[in-house]
Parts: sequence; structure tokens; C-alpha cells
Amino acid sequence: MKRRSIITLSSSAIRCQKSDFMFVSVRQISNGGKRSKKKIYHRDYQLDKVMDLQKKPSLILQLKSIIQSQNHQRLLLRDLEKEVGFVAKWNFMSIIEKYPSIFRVGGGCGKEFPFVTLTGKAEKVAREEGEARNLMEPILVKNLRKLLMLSIDCRVPLEKVEFIGNELGLPHDFKKSLIFKYPEYFSIKVINGRAYLNLENWDSSLAVTAREERFARERMLQSAGGQNKVRITKDGNYLGPFAFKMCYAAGFRPNKSYLEELGKWQKMEFPSPYLNARRFEVADPKTRKRVVAVLHELLSLTMEKRMISAKLDAFHSEYRLPSKLVLCLIKHHGIFYITNKGARSTVFLKEAYDGTNLVDKCPILMFNDKFVALSGRHVTL
Repeated sequence: MKRRSIITLSSSAIRCQKSDFMFVSVRQISNGGKRSKKKIYHRDYQLDKVMDLQKKPSLILQLKSIIQSQNHQRLLLRDLEKEVGFVAKWNFMSIIEKYPSIFRVGGGCGKEFPFVTLTGKAEKVAREEGEARNLMEPILVKNLRKLLMLSIDCRVPLEKVEFIGNELGLPHDFKKSLIFKYPEYFSIKVINGRAYLNLENWDSSLAVTAREERFARERMLQSAGGQNKVRITKDGNYLGPFAFKMCYAAGFRPNKSYLEELGKWQKMEFPSPYLNARRFEVADPKTRKRVVAVLHELLSLTMEKRMISAKLDAFHSEYRLPSKLVLCLIKHHGIFYITNKGARSTVFLKEAYDGTNLVDKCPILMFNDKFVALSGRHVTL
């Protein structure tokens, strides 16, 4: 009888902050007997730190949006609790007090209630958001089309698109500002009582993954440098048409046999994520590698190249993701990283980060950085 391994990522293990790695519990069942075994999941402190560094910037940007949504762009302090809740109110009050370069408190004299508004300098920078949104539009249209092209039937439930709207960078009114604006690309159709975002036409020029684009760039650089010999490096990286960028944690030291197996996997060809998943057998190793490519592409389509685990998990049927998604992510820890820092666990695309910094930023993220920089300190989003 074959042994079955069930891997679980325990929350207590993940939340341990003092160790350089996490223990992943593995139960092996063989011939009716049970025994426990632990696998090491190495921590990436830089990516853990990203979650801490984004807390205050998120509060600053959220308060900016709330103020801008008010009449005369000023928020009565007594109404802050209505907007964010009683507990969160105190975090925002602290932000208002800590960053007078961004937020100005007025009123409180006579019959005028105390209010908060943006300072003149913050208002000036905030006016640049419109231009950033305009620059984002073609990017969002392209990414939405690719998101639909990745799915089995070139359609995704509208509620699921809304579910990951923040990760994709979609505006709140994206149905009006994007979907209805581009009827040649999108339509909304109701199927069995459920609204779906539907792709209107296929564009083969978009069926190129971020991984393939990176390979093309690196191959050009290698050719320009006169380097023709390709081999698997000690960190598991290999410049090939079917290889993935590996970014292992500092504490991980792959041995010779691990690198040999990784080399075979890196060289193994696999079908494009943009081909229909119904055409492939689930148990085929090439299909399993294709699933890794689908996850890689999904994360590449997000603004910050990361997504809350529960949101990624919601797309099982649309993208034929593995039933044991966490196990798949853990197995390929050179490509993905799961952190439980923050309120919910988050999956990172590791190659997209250099330390705590996101390598490529879209226009809206660059605007956010500029606005948050008014606080007088460098803050990474």
C-alpha cells in the first residue's frame, strides 16, 4: 500500500517569530499505522516585514480616501467612528496626530465641530491621483482580459472579480468605468442565476506569461554578454524556456540530490497556462507544473504580486487549482512564500521583491508612495 502524506501548516508554527524557520506537520499513514513527521518551512523575514511596513501607509491612504469622499473634503471627527468602527477609530486618531504634514485638524471653536482635512501640500499631491488612474486604465483592461483568458471558459463570476478587486487595483466603479466602457472586450452574462464577467474575444498576443517575458529579457541580456553556456546554479536557477526564477530563503541550503531533481523539473516542458485546462490529465507531471505556472501568472496580474490565501483559494474551479493548494505552495517555496503576518495569511510571488521592496510598481502604487512620503519617512508599500 502506498503511503499518503498530509501536510498541514499550523497557525502556531507560522506565528512563531523567533525562529528562522517554521515546522510543517506531516502525518504519514502506512499499513494502518500513524506517525508524525515535521518538515521545515524556512521563514523569509523580509517578506514578513512587508506586512508590517504596509500597516501605517494603508491607514494614511484609507483616511485620505474617506476625507475625499466627504462634502467639502473634510471629515467631522465625531463621524470617524461611523466610517471605520469604534476600535479602528483610535488607530486613525493616532495617524491624524502623528502626521500633521498630511492631515490638518480644524474647528472646535464655538458651534463648529472639530474636523480633519488634508493639508495644502497633501491636497496638491492628491490631485495627481487622477493622472495615475488614467495611466492605470490600459493596464487594468489588459490584466482583466488575461485573467479571463486564463480561466477554463474565459469567464469568471463577477462576485469573484469584485472579491480580488483591491489586489487587481480595480476602481470601485469598475463595471461602469471599465466593463461597460469596453464592450469589445467584456460583457456581463447571467448563467444559472449567477452574473459572470465574460471575455468577448481572444487575443493571442496577450497569451504570454510574465515568466515567459522574463525569460525573453534574460536571454537577450545573456546573448549581449556573450554567455552561451546554460546550467543549473547552486541556488536552483536555470535560464531555460520552461524554468522558474527561484528565490530561496537565506537559511535554506539545497543538497546535491535536491538540485538534481530541481534541474529535471526546471527543464521539463509544460503546456501554457493560457491553454484550456480540460485538455490535460491532472496526474501528469507536466500538468502539475502547469498549475504552478497558473499560480505564478495569477499573482503576476496583481498590483503588489501577492494575494490573501483565501482569495487565491476561491478560484479552484475557474483555474483548476489543486485541491491541496497550500501543499503545492509549500512544495514550491522557491517561487511562493506564505506568511501569516497580518490579519490573514498572504501568498507572495517571491521574485517580484528585492528585500522588502516591490521591484516593478504600477502608476497607482507610485502615486501612493509619493503621497505617503509626505509623512516625512520612507515607507514601503
